Amino acid sequence: MARNAEKAMTALARFRQAQLEEGKVKERRPFLASECNELPKAEKWRRQIIGEISKKVAQIQNAGLGEFRIRDLNDEINKLLREKGHWEYRIKELGGPDYARIGPKMLDHEGKEVPGNRGYKYFGAAKDLPGVRELFEKEPLPPPRKTRAELMKDIDAEYYGYRDEDDGILEPLEQEHEKKVIAEAVEKWKMEREARLARGEEEEEENIYAVNDDESDEEGGKEREGEEGQQKFIAHVPVPTQQEIEEALVRRKKMELLQKYASETLLAQSEEAKTLLGL
Repeated sequence: MARNAEKAMTALARFRQAQLEEGKVKERRPFLASECNELPKAEKWRRQIIGEISKKVAQIQNAGLGEFRIRDLNDEINKLLREKGHWEYRIKELGGPDYARIGPKMLDHEGKEVPGNRGYKYFGAAKDLPGVRELFEKEPLPPPRKTRAELMKDIDAEYYGYRDEDDGILEPLEQEHEKKVIAEAVEKWKMEREARLARGEEEEEENIYAVNDDESDEEGGKEREGEEGQQKFIAHVPVPTQQEIEEALVRRKKMELLQKYASETLLAQSEEAKTLLGL
């Protein structure tokens, strides 16, 4: 390996030394904005970053660069935007203007953020990259909900099942099922009856509807005789006649009319008169 003395004698080393002596060496931007303590230099670095962003935004408009190059350019632009924000904050700390509030936002508006991913933006052809285009597609709006009045318009007798038998399909099925259920119930009753007969527990069934001829009317019931050859039945509650029903309806109608048209004083006088007359 060459010694340090020999390295210093190379053409590149002598050229750089000459530039340092003449003061023509290009000053590099500090890596951290906090390392800069001069306001003019901070604004200079901010303008330099804006220039770099503008060049890269112009380059990324070319969709023929290829997917990987476009992604790299988009990452570099986002990195420069974050660095610009650091320098603007540093300028504000050094007593300069607040560019974050009053500065132009043209470069920021060129990019488009993905909903729900605040901070990272896509510029130019990066918006049409595979997997990115789908992120910006808006979901279709859900159909508007119907109001209660609109729902009630579609409700008719069929909604409540009143027309289920009109198609002629359900009724035969129900009749078939009904016959099947009845047959099963009869078969079950016969089996139980045979089992009781085998055990000697069967007793003569009593006809609860039959009425003896010598049965009296002590319970206040009235006999209703049927046609010849039919069984007789007794009503165990007093049944009013047609005349009694008409009189009850008339009394009820009179009371409704009195309550509707007569005053309280008149009603009181009427009740008092009925009491005096013993009605």
